[in-house]
Amino acid sequence: MAVAPLHRERGRLAGSPAARATGAGDEPMYDPLELAAETARAVVRGRERKYYRFRGARFYGGIATADCLGCCLRCAFCWAWKRVIDPAAAGRFHRPEEVASRIAAIAETKGFRQARLSGNEPTLGRDHLVGVLGALPTGLEFVLETNGILLGHDPSYAKELRGARDLHVRVSIKGCAPGEFSRLTGAEAEAYALPLRALENLLAAGVACHPAVMVSFSSAAAIEGLRQSLAAIDPAFEAFEEEELFSNPAIERRLRALERDGRH
Repeated sequence: MAVAPLHRERGRLAGSPAARATGAGDEPMYDPLELAAETARAVVRGRERKYYRFRGARFYGGIATADCLGCCLRCAFCWAWKRVIDPAAAGRFHRPEEVASRIAAIAETKGFRQARLSGNEPTLGRDHLVGVLGALPTGLEFVLETNGILLGHDPSYAKELRGARDLHVRVSIKGCAPGEFSRLTGAEAEAYALPLRALENLLAAGVACHPAVMVSFSSAAAIEGLRQSLAAIDPAFEAFEEEELFSNPAIERRLRALERDGRH
């Protein structure tokens, strides 16, 4: 299924990322592609990318994880909210080879067979990500967790990932319809098409991938509608992964704010 093109007005976005991310109902919608470029200027320096943590994690049966800084969405349910809205407040820059070495060492020490970049959005800093993938040892599977915004915008990005060894891409879709996506992230509703297009681009490039969908805020009808859309891209996507909603007091406050402001 061909996803309809994304039509965007080129107007300037008002305010800083932190101001746009407060969840206030009167904040303007933002363009995640423009926010990606703006954020990259703070967290990408040449081939270096900013990180705040390296760790082992229980997900996927055990995975070596490097938590990066900087994202182009402002999801109300994000567990890393403070890092997302203020990436300058923590972390330091690392070369791709250093990141690959550190997560490979974690995997070896803990007996893990998988690694990932997490925390924020790993596709910011294309040269850095490609460098990390190229520096990983053979036999260590890399799970790329992404919101799909940049991979959906630029098909050449997916093609460049084609050469990576042992790569699997998990595309996270925020909600089951454009309006729901916009309410949950504060982004322009038209950008909802980009994660779906990312799946198309990855399949066309021959990169293993699957969709993961945040369905906690969706009606049964909306879930079924997205299921049909995903199945039209690839029949295997009909049985998509359902994302787990993490809850803590800060997330609950943001979700209540969405209800008060009419965004949810």
